[in-house]
Amino acid sequence: MIVDNAVYVAGRRTADPESLDETFEVLRARQGFAWIGLYRPTPEELDAVTREFDLPALAVEDALAGHQRAKMEKYGTATFFALRPARYLDAEERVEFGEVHLFLGEDFLISVRHAESPDLGQVRRRMEADPGLLAKGPLAALYAVLDQVVDEYAPVVAGVENDIDEIEDQLFNGDQEVSRRIYELSREVMALQRAVHPLVDVLESLRDDLDRPAGPQHPAGSDEELRDDFRDVHDHVLRITDRVDSFRQLLQNALMTHATLVSQDQNNEIKKISSWAAILFTPTLVGTIYGMNFEYMPELHWVLGYPFAMGLMLALGFALYTVFKRKGWL
Repeated sequence: MIVDNAVYVAGRRTADPESLDETFEVLRARQGFAWIGLYRPTPEELDAVTREFDLPALAVEDALAGHQRAKMEKYGTATFFALRPARYLDAEERVEFGEVHLFLGEDFLISVRHAESPDLGQVRRRMEADPGLLAKGPLAALYAVLDQVVDEYAPVVAGVENDIDEIEDQLFNGDQEVSRRIYELSREVMALQRAVHPLVDVLESLRDDLDRPAGPQHPAGSDEELRDDFRDVHDHVLRITDRVDSFRQLLQNALMTHATLVSQDQNNEIKKISSWAAILFTPTLVGTIYGMNFEYMPELHWVLGYPFAMGLMLALGFALYTVFKRKGWL
């Protein structure tokens, strides 16, 4: 459904058309640009927008299908963006990923949102409070959306970092669920990498477009302020990718540490079992020798033979226990 539909002229909201047909007419009459926000549109609703603004069919198919990787694709009359916003759910201690598709044209920006985040209404209000920036056209609105998506990665990164810190505590507390938690976090980090890494190339391409003459692929042409704005977002993305990449290494180290600790625990158990087996084997060996019933065994006719055999078994067992105890096997 259409969440918001407005036409902007010189950075100011001049019309709130009730239909897409009216939007198209007002847009052409006032020579401004349209910013249309859609939330989980049906194929019929998106088809209506496609007809009015001549959107590329392949990009529309991607917007309807969803589950796209973060990317930018240029067509003849428009540029298509797929973004993967994310938010951290504190109660569940997990990362939830959404999807936002954008169609950028010479005189329009159309957003298709498939998740609760980001709040594009907030982005629009922020831009409407800065007419000077919004007057730069749909590319300025695109910057605002990208900036919001990237800014919302910051609490996600902080949440994941906190989870990794908790794992380090669990590793040495003998928590049996730590391996499962490491695996879950590794999947989240990989998903975060797939969402963030492509944005580096996207923003570099947009920055290059601002150095070229204006056209349908880069409507704003050369603009120093917008170029600086996109450079700032690009810097934020680079910092986030560096932190996310470091998380991957930390989790790999945690998994190796966990495997080492498990192996040590298993070795300790084997040592204990082996030690007690050796201690118990000693009296068994002595008893077996004296249970062979040979006719000529001097100890059998010795008055102290029985106490000697018992004492020998106890002495050997105690000696082995002392040796293993000193080695830390028991």
